[in-house]
Amino acid sequence: MNYILFDGTVRNQLLPFTFTRPVADIRVGILTLREKWEHYLGSTTTTITEDYLSDKYPMVEMEQNILINASFIPSSNLVSLVKGLTENQAVFYKDEPLAFFANEDQEVDFDTFEVIQYTFDDILRIEHTWDIYKLNGEAIQKDFDLITEGRTTQPIPKNAVAFNEKNIFIEEGALLPLCSLNATNGPIYIGKNSEIMEGSMVRGPFALCEHATLKMNAKIYGPTTIGPHSKVGGEVNNSVIFGYSNKGHDGFLGNSVIGEWCNLGADTNNSNLKNNYAEVRLWDYETEGFARTGLQFCGLMMGDHSKCGINTMFNTGTVVGVSANIFGSGFPRNFVPSFSWGGSAGMTTYLTKKAFEVAKVVMSRRDIEFTEEEAKILEHVFEETSQWRRS
Repeated sequence: MNYILFDGTVRNQLLPFTFTRPVADIRVGILTLREKWEHYLGSTTTTITEDYLSDKYPMVEMEQNILINASFIPSSNLVSLVKGLTENQAVFYKDEPLAFFANEDQEVDFDTFEVIQYTFDDILRIEHTWDIYKLNGEAIQKDFDLITEGRTTQPIPKNAVAFNEKNIFIEEGALLPLCSLNATNGPIYIGKNSEIMEGSMVRGPFALCEHATLKMNAKIYGPTTIGPHSKVGGEVNNSVIFGYSNKGHDGFLGNSVIGEWCNLGADTNNSNLKNNYAEVRLWDYETEGFARTGLQFCGLMMGDHSKCGINTMFNTGTVVGVSANIFGSGFPRNFVPSFSWGGSAGMTTYLTKKAFEVAKVVMSRRDIEFTEEEAKILEHVFEETSQWRRS
């Protein structure tokens, strides 16, 4: 069977992260949403997403296809229903299609389908940016169970301190000398060829993905995920870093989501709680205003390729777009549009020519090429987000 993941109705609620990727490639827990589905399905997937992303994330249609709403985190019950779909059948969650069977070039009309309502109580769905960190603990546990089942962990080093060892899994090539791992409140997953440097203290749920690094004396409170090839130091609480991003020095990051190819300068701090303990409002790209989140704790949402200088301070509930460069004293606005350059004293446009020069250097340090395909995506984002820049 050919499986295709589609963005669904939540794409605009997941900006700035979906400016540069389909919903399927958001990371929550240990794996991306796509990786979760592929593990469960035992099959590769392709994608229906925005046209400007389709060269990098193509859709392959075959004679028979099952299309899956990528915003839903798979479970055994859900996957069983999805795999069992036949012609003109669909699974709905409330009023929204969760998955459906479609023949090649079929015009889909759900009024003519047999609709199966999903009634199990195990639904986890990423509908808003803050769900990425809010649901991260449950997602880590599900991924931990999925990818460690029937496998044997590498031994915990004798000079590491570990609590609840049965809840700790270490992949081959990981280094973790003189650190503390407390898996009492949730699992700890240490990815292949990753490193936890001396003096670091980790509380689960926690995922350190492959080739990622915790710097010396890092303090990590779960549920936190550090994506592949990222380097993190200082204090982190309940945050998700997608991959290839650095927070290499002291400073606090809490209740936050950081995209790929980001860098937080030394002693960068974000607030995750308002002084009056009021509900946090967060920039909504769809309504072009600040929307209620229902949350008391909400920190920084930063899109791909964005950077900030040393001693940067972010207010509670700050949204930073793609390829922004933030520096200087004081608090920047709690909405920083994509391709902005500056800080609290004012912002100018960060031209693509200069932004691409930086991206090429940053990516080459990890032996990854900044391709024409990547440039076209970012050029589209530059144009799409121009309405929110002041210059």
